[in-house]
Amino acid sequence: MTSLRWWQKGVFYQIYPRSFADSNGDGIGDIPGMTAKLDYLQKLGIDGIWLSPHYPSPMWDCGYDVADYIGVAAEYGTMDDFKHFLEEAHRRDIRVILDLVLNHTSDEHPWFLESRSSRDNPKRDWYIWRDGTPENPPNDWYSTFGGSAWEYDALTGQSYYHFFFKQQPDLNWRNPEVVKAMLDSMRFWYEMGVDGFRIDAIGTLFEDEALTPHGQPFGLVELRLMDREARTGKERRKVAKMWDRLFRYQHDLPGMHEIIQQMRDLTNEYEGRMLVGETDDIRYHGTKDDELHMVFNFPLMTTNHMTPQWARDNQKKRLSQLPAFAWPCNTLNNHDTGRAYSNMGDGINNDAIARVNLALMLTLRGTPFLYNGEEIGMSNLMLDHISQFKDTLGTWIYAAAMEYAGATPAQALEEAAKAGRDKGRTPMQWRRAPQAGFCPEGVQPWLPVNPDYLKGINVEDQDQDPASMLNFYRQMLAMRRRNPALIEGDYQPLLEKSRSVLAFWRRCPAQQCVVVLNMSAKKRTIDLGMAGQKFKRVFSSHERPAAGTMGKLRLEPYEIWIGEIIS
Repeated sequence: MTSLRWWQKGVFYQIYPRSFADSNGDGIGDIPGMTAKLDYLQKLGIDGIWLSPHYPSPMWDCGYDVADYIGVAAEYGTMDDFKHFLEEAHRRDIRVILDLVLNHTSDEHPWFLESRSSRDNPKRDWYIWRDGTPENPPNDWYSTFGGSAWEYDALTGQSYYHFFFKQQPDLNWRNPEVVKAMLDSMRFWYEMGVDGFRIDAIGTLFEDEALTPHGQPFGLVELRLMDREARTGKERRKVAKMWDRLFRYQHDLPGMHEIIQQMRDLTNEYEGRMLVGETDDIRYHGTKDDELHMVFNFPLMTTNHMTPQWARDNQKKRLSQLPAFAWPCNTLNNHDTGRAYSNMGDGINNDAIARVNLALMLTLRGTPFLYNGEEIGMSNLMLDHISQFKDTLGTWIYAAAMEYAGATPAQALEEAAKAGRDKGRTPMQWRRAPQAGFCPEGVQPWLPVNPDYLKGINVEDQDQDPASMLNFYRQMLAMRRRNPALIEGDYQPLLEKSRSVLAFWRRCPAQQCVVVLNMSAKKRTIDLGMAGQKFKRVFSSHERPAAGTMGKLRLEPYEIWIGEIIS
């Protein structure tokens, strides 16, 4: 594996800093808290951390409204705290990549405060200003979070554009000074030793310069109502196509690739650094070593029930479309999606399903990204009062459900809890102690703690249990690290018509492995067509011989079996 780079061989772990570990007892996770848990992460077996925004921010969108790209939020600590965290992570051979929010800043960023101060301010053109009023906006564009994409500013008598919340004004990426300022921000962190960036919201950097109206006979509210009522794949695809028509002049427009190429040129100045984008668009791989190192395989996670056919179809399409030089990247959850344990569970076998899905992540071709807390089986927490919500998207959904859909407060609350993002952002559960050990007893955490920490969904209890989810994660991550075929090997499907068992080859010059995942709650017997072939067991979630001769394989429900074929 000497030809592979660290980000190809490793496993990433996303930390949502506000919810990870509170060191000073204010109910908010912080950087010293993360530093104190680096030994835990090293023992878990991860190789890289993706750190969600740690920058100063008014927290309108939980940090994705940045007020200073080269600072540290006061509630998270100091710059010295961050430097110490980075040094300690590197001392444990753990790399750190930061979230970089390119599309917009906070409306409290000094750049925007200057821009809105007068029409002739030097930074006026750093954002997108046009003539227009609330009654007569510049055009009919929508914000993806509801309402008009234009916010009127009485001070200068113009409106500014925002694809997301009005507190997140879009930067004008056609202005070379903006490009330089953002590249300078990246250089600041690279010089400190940061290992790369996860680039947020790439697709919305540019909008139609002519402000062409979308001219659709429906609006965003109608679209969200249709999405709520969609029950079939066909209905959801119809909604997706309508969304594309509504926002066609606001995303995926020319110019983005040139910006990413400049970011890659800068990144290439620093040995071993990397870029991964919040996109599944393979065009962002560029033409080899000139754009992103990786893009996410988001289509894999767009199901509420992982099946062999879903995984096979995804891999067939994804791997065939990727350029030959590109490296895949897989994940099943993050801070925006809620937790895979709940999203993909059936309510009965969630624990077993989560283990099979982890095995899938760690054995598919490509770099896995895990989300903090999934290693102990953390689940979605449905908040039971609107006062608990911190996600502004959730509160918008709550209000819109009552205003436009005629929902009762109880119905609106249920819809907002399901569709909002707070459910998967609750504090990390460390111990069977008040507030799950996230913060001291008597301190109110920024989001409620899931009470299932009292049922063993916490690190301390699981650390002592060999059969726990946590120790399963540790075992699986160690297993992946030991077997080169699972990291660098090619992928070839087996049993392509099976509805319950996913099986595939992972092969490289040093090793040949067969991965078999029973994705059903029933026992299955399969024939891989390898009768008489000698094998050595790499892993099994049930009692199996350490070696033997291949024949029919009888699988227990949700069994994971990985064997090395001996020539």
